[in-house]
Amino acid sequence: MALALQTDSTRVISLAFTNLGKENGGLSGITHGYHTLSHHGQVQEAIDELSIIESFHVEQYSRFLGKLKEVKEPNGKTLLDNTMALLGSGMSNANSHSNRDLPILLAGGGFKHGQHLHFARHGKQSTPLCNLYLSMLQNFGIETEKFNTSSGTLTGLSKIS
Repeated sequence: MALALQTDSTRVISLAFTNLGKENGGLSGITHGYHTLSHHGQVQEAIDELSIIESFHVEQYSRFLGKLKEVKEPNGKTLLDNTMALLGSGMSNANSHSNRDLPILLAGGGFKHGQHLHFARHGKQSTPLCNLYLSMLQNFGIETEKFNTSSGTLTGLSKIS
């Protein structure tokens, strides 16, 4: 993926980790598939195995970011500086099928990083994830005020000056 971005073979890459676990011989210490473990029922052994898989996901994301950071671009920045890399999930708690307060990591792309931002609920209304996508599109230089269910851009997600 890093090479594809470096050579400008593509400008958009999507990667889905699917059912890592016992069924496909994935990771050591795993006795069930990822989907089964995500419905852990608060059983600690299942949560521990799920943690192994999700730690692997984050390690691979970190490895990818490291590769992007190693590549120097003609503009004097790194490939990571010139790339927005997003890691996320459609579930915050798959055990209860909750999609509230999704865990999302954004790296690179000219945004200020090194912080945790929590976008609180306003009454019954939560901040739509599409607000992040709108912020990203605008950072790409796309002039738009709306993306799907967005209600605006994210406050606190500042660009590097």
